[in-house]
Amino acid sequence: MREAPLQLASIYFRETLAMPPPEDTSQPRLATGCRWGPENKAGNERVRVVLFPEGAIRLQGTGLQVLGCCDGQRTFGQIIQELQAQFSVADPAKIRDDISQFLEQLQHKRIVDY
Repeated sequence: MREAPLQLASIYFRETLAMPPPEDTSQPRLATGCRWGPENKAGNERVRVVLFPEGAIRLQGTGLQVLGCCDGQRTFGQIIQELQAQFSVADPAKIRDDISQFLEQLQHKRIVDY
């Protein structure tokens, strides 16, 4: 019986931290106060930093590619279509889910708005 309050607290905690997923019509962009840092190379791969009020996040590979598409002009649906065409071997539903989760995490850190 004592575990019930803890379970409710953990459920409440998870629900309050959960960010809504982007909708197809959402136009993801860097949040206010965030900006791109300089571009560098790590071996053959591009590396870029996003500076935000609490720190910085280093992006490379697919993460850099996804956030680079978040220009406030393209919709989430358009970004998904572009990446699904580019990575046509991968499962389209998995691409959508992965990108949605990535953007939710960035929104939680106040790096992305949509």
